[in-house]
Amino acid sequence: MNSWRCEVVKGLSCHRPDVQEIIVTGGLKLRSTYRSFALGILISLSALAQPAAFQDPLLDHMIGKWVLQGTIAGRNTTHDIVSEWVLGHQYMRIQEVSREKDARNQPVYEAIIFIGWDPQSSQYHCLWLDNTGPWDFTSQAIGRAKRSEDAITFRFGSNDGSSVNTTFSYNKNGDAWQWSIDNETGGKSQAFARVRLTRK
Repeated sequence: MNSWRCEVVKGLSCHRPDVQEIIVTGGLKLRSTYRSFALGILISLSALAQPAAFQDPLLDHMIGKWVLQGTIAGRNTTHDIVSEWVLGHQYMRIQEVSREKDARNQPVYEAIIFIGWDPQSSQYHCLWLDNTGPWDFTSQAIGRAKRSEDAITFRFGSNDGSSVNTTFSYNKNGDAWQWSIDNETGGKSQAFARVRLTRK
């Protein structure tokens, strides 16, 4: 007689599990346990990998739709601006489109601008892409800036020492922005753009 011997007691019979049943039911329990364990690890890793959102009270004031008006390269111009947080609130995206059209009925000027924050250097970074020409995507294509009260000045440097300095200044009283762009060469600065952004 073996250990799985079953006896009939008072007309009742007991169930004798076979080896296959033990393997199957035990396997199901193990798979269920491993599945729960793996799911817990994935959830934990996902939470650890999720970066904190980029919070910036000053840039929050730029969110929305704007009308840009002023002078660029000595010419009066009007552009439409849309600013919003994107990519998990890690970057601000600014879309700028001129109302002036070219011969193909396309905007004379169009740009997509990304602004983010580098915690290691405690600086803003800005990638400015527009239709005036392709960027080489080197470090020179990235503007860097430190915040100064209600203004941010990005410096886009070149190998020859020249730079393009772009300043975003916020007017709390009027809830408006002033953008200024200056070309600097040999220590001398020349105004390129002076524009004002007002909400639509």
